[in-house]
Amino acid sequence: METPTTPDDRLTAFGHQLVSVHLWLREELARLREDVDAHLEGRAERPRELRAHCLSFCSALQRHHTGEDGGAFPALAGRFPRLEPVLQELTRDHRLVDDILRRLRELLDDAGAAQPQHVRAELDGLAALLESHFTYEERKIVAALNALNVPGWDGSPPDFLLTGDV
Repeated sequence: METPTTPDDRLTAFGHQLVSVHLWLREELARLREDVDAHLEGRAERPRELRAHCLSFCSALQRHHTGEDGGAFPALAGRFPRLEPVLQELTRDHRLVDDILRRLRELLDDAGAAQPQHVRAELDGLAALLESHFTYEERKIVAALNALNVPGWDGSPPDFLLTGDV
């Protein structure tokens, strides 16, 4: 992604950065699902590495949504009150995602008993929910996010715009 050269360019980047983060999360989830499939077929990583990969993804996704709930959504609601119903719906989605992440962690914390097919089923549900959620969120808030001016975001991106190694 090209670095913005003016404040207006930088502001425009926030919405586009969100789309990039969603793309990264989609790719990481697809990679994780492939790893689980490979494990189910007996041609994959050891269970401990698969568990670490899954927990790392869960952590990144939770960080993203916590950052939206605590930073982006309040900022958007303050500037664009008409988005409040959309933001509430997105927050409800975050709670559904949290439920799936909790179930995944419970499966993975049950040492030795985690059955990969159950993990795969939870990941399938998560993938379906996230695809719908990300598409809706991008359609409804990217333009508003592009117009948002939050001085604290100038020097360091907020959590919802971070990607990292999963």
